[in-house]
Amino acid sequence: MKTGIYGGTFNPIHNGHLHIVEEFRRGLGLDRVLLIPTRVPPHKAAPDLASAQDRCAMCRLAIQEKPWLELSDIEMRREGKSYTAETLEELSALYPRDQFYLLMGEDMFLTLGHWYRPETIFSLALVCTTPRSPDGLGALREKALEYTGQFKARCFLEHIPYLPVSSTQVRQAVARGEDVSGLVPQAVAAYIGEHGLYRG
Repeated sequence: MKTGIYGGTFNPIHNGHLHIVEEFRRGLGLDRVLLIPTRVPPHKAAPDLASAQDRCAMCRLAIQEKPWLELSDIEMRREGKSYTAETLEELSALYPRDQFYLLMGEDMFLTLGHWYRPETIFSLALVCTTPRSPDGLGALREKALEYTGQFKARCFLEHIPYLPVSSTQVRQAVARGEDVSGLVPQAVAAYIGEHGLYRG
């Protein structure tokens, strides 16, 4: 089975996340994608982080009409910071026959060589990325060549049209009392309102 892996803080999950996953699924012919919310993000500070329970609930609502997209709590169950290398090792043990495709944006891909045990990441998954800036493809190509030489990495670059939505943008809009139903799935917008998230 061709399994995509898409991790993130999802604070909250938004239409940009879903757009990228959908396009990668099409471009790679994936059978399914595992959506993996991070319990404690290792790479960035998150002072306004919603609870793990709320973020999982919003992810579940966002994917309810996408049967190929599955929510995994593998990192939520792990104490402390979540590292992609450890997640891939755990998934490889759970699904030994699957081929894994690690999906990520430009900023994450460009720093991947400095992550915890990058050699493990590259050995267990084909790493797939897309630019989020007009001149991003060139930088991604250079970095992919570097990873191939250093780690024997397998990389896939897909030029997916960028949907300019970010979780920060959603949180700031909510804090200003604005309607975010155009930025996140309707069910997620309703959940944010009902639970009073991100009001500052």
